[in-house]
Amino acid sequence: MRNISLMLASAAALSLAACAQEPAETDTMADETAMADDMTAAESGTIVDVASSNPDFSTLVTAVNAADLGATLSGPGPFTVFAPNDAAFAKLPAGTLEDLTKPENKQALADILTYHVVSGDVNAEALTKMISDNGGTAELTTVNGAMLTAKVDGENVVLTDAAGNMSTVTATDVDASNGVIHVIDTVVMPS
Repeated sequence: MRNISLMLASAAALSLAACAQEPAETDTMADETAMADDMTAAESGTIVDVASSNPDFSTLVTAVNAADLGATLSGPGPFTVFAPNDAAFAKLPAGTLEDLTKPENKQALADILTYHVVSGDVNAEALTKMISDNGGTAELTTVNGAMLTAKVDGENVVLTDAAGNMSTVTATDVDASNGVIHVIDTVVMPS
């Protein structure tokens, strides 16, 4: 039984690595792979530096700055960030982002953004091992204090937020000097 668990964890880790590195069969995956490749150029910088170097994270960087989290995410960490790309933010209902970036909603925005951050450096291999070791799901305590649930679905890791909404990890293991970034396709919400 232990060997099967180890094989499943290894297969999941390889699947995640393949998702980030193999030529994509769809335009979306090709875009995500290109995004991860673009971000590699800024790996020596902090999480904020890496995200700032990629135009597909302009909305995330704007939100981080509006919530005054730039200094925190540039700190020593380490942090694991499940980073929504611009397309993920575009899925939010019309006006949501504009409302959240108003000064009076700074705390609500900070709560949402810190829900995308886990303390520690959790690469794809460690995440899939956590999922395997815990019977198919892993509960991740976010910096926000709320939980995200991770599971493997086919060849992808899927996050489920507190409201039951799901987000797929589309690129993994983008290293930064203070942690790692995994790209997700949907903004997750703490409640």
